[in-house]
This record gives sequence, C-alpha cells and structure tokens, in this order.
Amino acid sequence: LLFEMLLRIASSPAAVAAASQLSAPGPAHGSARLPPLAKGPSTACRAAGKGKKEEVLLSGVMFQPFEELKGELSLVPQAEGQSLARQKFVDECEAAINEQINVEYNASYAYHSLYAYFDRDNVALKGFAKFFKESSDEEREHAEMLMEYQNRRGGRVRLQSIVTPLTEFDHSEKGDALYAMELALALEKLVNEKLHNLHSVATRCNDPQLSDFVESQFLQEQVKIKPPQYRELMP
Repeated sequence: LLFEMLLRIASSPAAVAAASQLSAPGPAHGSARLPPLAKGPSTACRAAGKGKKEEVLLSGVMFQPFEELKGELSLVPQAEGQSLARQKFVDECEAAINEQINVEYNASYAYHSLYAYFDRDNVALKGFAKFFKESSDEEREHAEMLMEYQNRRGGRVRLQSIVTPLTEFDHSEKGDALYAMELALALEKLVNEKLHNLHSVATRCNDPQLSDFVESQFLQEQVKIKPPQYRELMP
C-alpha cells in the first residue's frame, strides 16, 4: 500500500514538473547544482577501457607509463650476480673509482707508518704521532666512502696491492719532523691530483652523479686551509 502511494506521488503532474525545473539549465539564485567539470588539455584525466592501456593526459601530452617502462625493464639484468642498481655507470668510471680507493689506502698506510715512527720511545713526538694517526684514519675513511659509493652505483670493488711505505724518516739536513711534514704535504698534493683525474673521468663519461660526489665529498675538503703544521712549509 505504501509503495503504491509513493508511486502515485512520483508520477503526479506536479512531481514531474518539479523534476523538470531541477534538471533544466539556468542561473538560479541559491542553486545547489555543481558546475560541470572543466575540459581541455590542462585537465589531468585517467581513462581505462576494455582492451585499452591506461593513459594519462597532461597538458596535451599523452603519457603511457607502462609503454615507457618496457624500455627500462629491458635494462634490468637477468643474469645471476649482476647488479639491479646499475644505471648509466660505465666501466671506465668503475675502474677509476677502484684506482682512487687504492690511492686512499696507500696514503693511509704511509701516514700510519709516520705515526708509528713518531710514537717510538726514542723519538717521542706525540703531537706529530697524533696528527699522522688522524691523517691515516681520515684517508682510510675516504677509501671506505668510495667503496660504499661503488656498491651503491652497482660497481664491483676490486682492492689492489698497497706499496710498502718508508719506516725511517730521519734526515741528515732537515731532521725527521720537517722531512716528514714535507712528505705529508707532497702526499696530499698527489691525492688531490688523483681526485682531479677521477673527476675528469666522470666528466668525460657524462656521469654527473659521480662528478657531484667527488666535488662535494673530496675536492671541497682538499682546498680547505691547511693545518698549522703545514703553514711553515708554504711560500
């Protein structure tokens, strides 16, 4: 009975006329009708239909994400043991990083030998020993930073042989302290030159990530004011 009553009310002429007024267009005051969606190339919309790939329209440019992913998926290595992270990282850059790792470890080894010399009981220059110990630790940290970066880029760390450093630093004319500091300054300049070579390789191979890493983590530090121990050696 209630259903029949509602049906009669809905089909009455007054109800039909009211529905027609609500659906008719017009700038009525206080209208609760929502404005139509804006159309045009600036509208981002997603359309997915049966048998159609999902597409995104942005500023009039059709972007098909899964179509473009096909090219990237082909770059994912399928062979076992290959890195999944490697992208735009050529073999020349990988080899140059391994070479710089060896440079840093050699510098650390040389500084460690200087530390051991000045820490002897018959030399006992504890300030020099402390300075060279810290220098050795710093160079080793640089080597480890390069190793971590190599792994992040999908390269392979290949450690090389380290040259046996000097163990005696006494000099008949200059003495051990001045001679050791001259060696240390020359070593720093050599490390800096090798870093510039690494940066040149990155630039030549169009690797901006490696260039930025070398600049921000190493080259900026190399041009800082030298510690007081070096200042007497500078012109």
